[in-house]
Amino acid sequence: MSDGGPARRGAGPGRAGRGGEEPVVPRARPDSYYGRPVLKKPVWEAENVASYLFFGGLAGASSLLAAFAQLSGNRELPRVSKVAAAGAIGVSLAVLVRDLGRPARFLNMLRVFKVTSPMSIGSWLLTGYGPAAGAAAASAVTGRLPRTGAAATAASAALGCGVATYTAALICDTAVPAWHEGYREMPFLFAGSAASAAGGLGLLAVRPEGSREAARFAILGAMAELTAKSLMMRRLGPASEPYQVGRAGRLMEAGEVLAATGLAGAVLSGRNRLIAALSGAALLAGSALTRFGVFEAGRASARDPKYTVGPQRERLGQATAGAPAAVRPGT
Repeated sequence: MSDGGPARRGAGPGRAGRGGEEPVVPRARPDSYYGRPVLKKPVWEAENVASYLFFGGLAGASSLLAAFAQLSGNRELPRVSKVAAAGAIGVSLAVLVRDLGRPARFLNMLRVFKVTSPMSIGSWLLTGYGPAAGAAAASAVTGRLPRTGAAATAASAALGCGVATYTAALICDTAVPAWHEGYREMPFLFAGSAASAAGGLGLLAVRPEGSREAARFAILGAMAELTAKSLMMRRLGPASEPYQVGRAGRLMEAGEVLAATGLAGAVLSGRNRLIAALSGAALLAGSALTRFGVFEAGRASARDPKYTVGPQRERLGQATAGAPAAVRPGT
């Protein structure tokens, strides 16, 4: 008669850890869903959409900086920032249309207005912001229609706040794990990144005597960017891995180093033209690398199923652990 040895050995993995037995069956790793990917990876091209994220942020923050500088009596910085805003939003729209394939697809998004859709809100923001930024820049360069230019400056500054940050809501509203999990800090990260880029451009293009507001904008933006990124990495814990490894990790790290370098330069620049210019260039490059890093992290997390299934299992485990024990019948 069999002593049941094989049956006992076979039952061991089902009771992993009982009696000191080690499981012989490896832990299941979900690589697909019945042969299909768990998530469809984003089809957006990095050179198009990541550039759209960067230039849109630069445009919106530049309009806001131009309005503040104009209110303070600065003459040189507002003109530079308005021209930068108009040029940046033009590039942003161009790469967006390029990714969409044809302009008609952008126009189709204007057929409805849906307050619960970041894409719909963003389409209307861009439609209103673009002409306002263009009119403000044209008035600043030509010196004509100052009242119209002032109204356009105010409108572009108001809409620019949304243009600089709505893309954070846009990507976080997807199922891409690295983006969706970072929904709390991502708007602050994008706002800080946009402000540091706009301030950096001002430091790079304007003489130190006229770049006081740009330096302050750059300092606040870089501090917000670095703080938001640090808080997001800490809160996400193991889920922050896509931002720290591979191509995305290298981009994010380089962006952080450049942002910190630009921040230090903006603080110390004073009236030194060379330090101000180098600081501005570092802030611009750091902001761009951060946007590209965020984009690459999202694509990497969508390719690997562990970033989708892992957080789901963790949340399920926490919910199960916190649930009250079932009441037995008759008790």
